[in-house]
Amino acid sequence: MYLNPEVKKEIFAKHGGAETNTGSTEGQVALFTFRIAHLTGHLKKNRKDYGTQRSLQLLVGKRRSLLDYLKRKDIEKYRALVKELGLRR
Repeated sequence: MYLNPEVKKEIFAKHGGAETNTGSTEGQVALFTFRIAHLTGHLKKNRKDYGTQRSLQLLVGKRRSLLDYLKRKDIEKYRALVKELGLRR
């Protein structure tokens, strides 16, 4: 399994401030980015998996809305997170 509890704790500890801070916007964006990368790799091998394709589109939309929220609230955190995760926008 690609996303076990240890990986989640590591992501939230690095980006959310603490392992238990699962509600932070930065942690959620980092988790969505990890899941998006995994689904993208899956879709490169399985081009006709339309269920996964839809899930990927929904995740990208959720991440985009969280990034927009973070941009409105704190532009410095937004810029740091985008740079750290290597997102284009």
